Amino acid sequence: MNKTIVITGTSSGYGKAIATFFLDRGWNVVATMRRPDPTVFATTSERLKLLPLDVTDADSIGRAIVASVATFGAVDVLVNNAGLGLASAVEATPYTRVREIFETNTFGVFSTCRAVIPQMREQGHGIIINVTSSAGIAPMPLVAVYTASKCAVEGFTESLSYELDQFAIKARLVEPGYAPTTNFVANTGARMQGLIPADYASFAQAYFERMTSYPTPYCTEMEVAETVFAAATEEGKRIRYLAGPDTKLVADLRWTTSEDHYLEKMREMFSPGVAS
Repeated sequence: MNKTIVITGTSSGYGKAIATFFLDRGWNVVATMRRPDPTVFATTSERLKLLPLDVTDADSIGRAIVASVATFGAVDVLVNNAGLGLASAVEATPYTRVREIFETNTFGVFSTCRAVIPQMREQGHGIIINVTSSAGIAPMPLVAVYTASKCAVEGFTESLSYELDQFAIKARLVEPGYAPTTNFVANTGARMQGLIPADYASFAQAYFERMTSYPTPYCTEMEVAETVFAAATEEGKRIRYLAGPDTKLVADLRWTTSEDHYLEKMREMFSPGVAS
């Protein structure tokens, strides 16, 4: 019997790539998005079900989980991929925008987990995969609100993994790097308009220019899909799965060197030529 995966945020980018990757490997795929669009995927299949799901609406989440079980009999894997990006200076970021980011990136993850855990507990197995960011390992400037929303999910997932061990349910993290080719990044740039005050302009310009000559290749949609597949299929108690060479670079810098060395290298990256 084919296993079933439910994925949030599949209209483009990582979510679309993850759905296609699993579908190509024989899984039942429930691809969810706020407004389902059948033209997103190049193929139709009896193993592909498109459902509406808004992670900020508990009723929407509940209906999608019920419909997934009704269609395929179970939910073996849940992937929380839906998210919003934001680049801004903290002092210029209105609380309405902060709440918007947390409602999707953080509380949305909490809500989907709460909805699926009872079903996974009753069936005696399951895997929850929360897609966060390399910013959860190595925070960057001008994304403090976004980073906070993802760091909360990092801590939540590790704690949840211990809580659910007794029920043979795994909670795992996939931590992608920066992917400038995705709509997520384009939308992040649009969302930052007016949120970088003039006093930050020279710093922001230097930082963004530096990011265009990053020392490793950027993360790709395929790398994220492959990493999610590993997290969905591997045995063992591993929690964190790094996606992309840039994530692996900062993880190695953070976890295998001293704190002083790590901070020195990060400050060099952010503000070359500026004293810290």
